[in-house]
Amino acid sequence: METTMENPNLAEDIRSDVKSKSLWQHAVSTLLHDKLAVFSMIILATYILVALLSVSGIIAADWQAEVGPSYAAPSAENIFGTDIFGRSVFAKVVKGTEVAMGIGFATAILAMLIGVTLGSIAGYFGGKVDELIVWFYTSISSIPSIMLLVSVSFILGKGLLAIFLALGLTGWVGLCRLIRGEVMKHKQRDYVQGATAIGLGHFSKLFIHILPNVFHIVIINFSLTFQTAIKAEVILSFLGLGSPDYPSWGKLIDDSKLELARSPMVWWQLAGAAVAMFFVVLALNLLGDALRDALDPKLKGK
Repeated sequence: METTMENPNLAEDIRSDVKSKSLWQHAVSTLLHDKLAVFSMIILATYILVALLSVSGIIAADWQAEVGPSYAAPSAENIFGTDIFGRSVFAKVVKGTEVAMGIGFATAILAMLIGVTLGSIAGYFGGKVDELIVWFYTSISSIPSIMLLVSVSFILGKGLLAIFLALGLTGWVGLCRLIRGEVMKHKQRDYVQGATAIGLGHFSKLFIHILPNVFHIVIINFSLTFQTAIKAEVILSFLGLGSPDYPSWGKLIDDSKLELARSPMVWWQLAGAAVAMFFVVLALNLLGDALRDALDPKLKGK
């Protein structure tokens, strides 16, 4: 007790750590009592499970196999019917889930790493470093996103790796801007000044003290980037820039154009891709709102 009283900086660090832990505990409790958030997490868990089973080859491994006649209507055997080659549309939608979840997760991770790193460095050090990083992300954000994505995809070529890099290298700007502003605000607070007084280095102050207090922004932005990457991958695949080896939801939608032009009754391939995309984007939207309400201390009146 005497040590704490004699060292007000240590006391401030302890209070900050306790407050941070209480906020996270409150956030978890809030999420678990939010029915929409729980429903969204169940949907996402289902999609992740389906994607993992698809990657391991347990399901949809033979999505290219002919399972019935051309353009067979949905039935008990083929839930979403068949395509022009007699392949199961349901198996293609499942394989597309693997593509969507893989691209969404990888893109969000890459964008998070770039955005958090550059935003933290800019906000903490300021000066010329800040000006350079601000100029860099301002230049990128001034280019229309779809044009930037298409340009990067053309440069890198077709394939899942190219899509992942194109989305990850262009999707970090918003998070970088947010993290920069929050770090600039937090580096002036008492607990950071206390860390400076006891001789902690830049790395410790930035990554051990400041970032944990702004990490709720990273989590919220992760869910937003995840869904944005899924929608962008669908658009790129629809435009013919996706991987030719996988049945992406965008490719299914693109294939269904010709089917609908030939016969409006052949609707199941479009419906399968649209339904799969609708539920995952809806779940991510609902979960993103729930995370914002649970993790943002401003909404709880601190």
